[in-house]
Amino acid sequence: VEEQRARWERKRSRTAKELLETEHKYLGQLDLVVTFFVTILKAKGTLKPAVLETIFGPLESIYLASQVLSLHLERGNLELGLENLCQKLELYGHYSENLEQANKTLKEQLKKKKSFRRFKKLQESRPQFQGRKLEDLLPLPLQRLHQYKHFLRDLLENTSPDNREYQKLAKTVKCVSEVSRWVQDIICNRENSLQLLRVQKLLKGQKTKVLAPGRWYIREGWLLVVPSKGEELKRRMFFLFSDIFIATKPCHPLHLLNSNKFTCRAVYPLQECTVDKVFGHTQSQGGLLSLSFAHKTLLLMSSDQQDINDWYQSLTTAIR
Repeated sequence: VEEQRARWERKRSRTAKELLETEHKYLGQLDLVVTFFVTILKAKGTLKPAVLETIFGPLESIYLASQVLSLHLERGNLELGLENLCQKLELYGHYSENLEQANKTLKEQLKKKKSFRRFKKLQESRPQFQGRKLEDLLPLPLQRLHQYKHFLRDLLENTSPDNREYQKLAKTVKCVSEVSRWVQDIICNRENSLQLLRVQKLLKGQKTKVLAPGRWYIREGWLLVVPSKGEELKRRMFFLFSDIFIATKPCHPLHLLNSNKFTCRAVYPLQECTVDKVFGHTQSQGGLLSLSFAHKTLLLMSSDQQDINDWYQSLTTAIR
């Protein structure tokens, strides 16, 4: 037991030391943005206050929270440091919510304002920046949140449950995990919106509405449609979403505007759909899927066994 406790204590000390060292490094990077950008831009009035707020969000508050945490860690007050961190973690969620708009506004201002363009270039050329751009520094709080999660879990795992700091650590780990999930959801929603927008742009015309609240993009790919009356197989591009399955065919390659787009042939709702593997259970060449809708049955084929299995899995999950 004593050996185990000593091992825990060594690992715990190592993790605490690493947490402090990386917090100092993180604080230094935040300091670059706050000192050379936020503070000077506020004083000079180069950008309107509302624009500044949009680009940097709650970065100053995050910077102050990091200063307080560093101070507590330096003094060995882990409990107080964790308590303070727990109270400030919400800032990271709000920062993540704002980040996409921040990047967009930053690009717009650089395009519009020559004075801001010059100022940014001058600040980034300072030796302290070591060749880094403002765009490289803005995502730092989200990277740090991910690091907090790992450091605090390690500390918790190497702390004895009868240690007075154990409960505080457990509470902080829970807080960090909740905010991490919040941030992850924001990232997933953002990526999904970009996928929906991309597919919408791939489809010719505006008849088929891909952008819809609550809709999730799942996958896309080429499959062969087996016709019911012995005609030849038709190669079609399919897009699978959480609620619909879209069949498309490519526009003519010589079309002036739409050569790289697709024409929508049908939109199938997944609500009343059932999917079966007709063959493809063995390691034979490819397979066949049967999709039954209210008024239509689709037979889809691929010569690639793995591809048909993946489609079957994706469709089954989407329908479920």
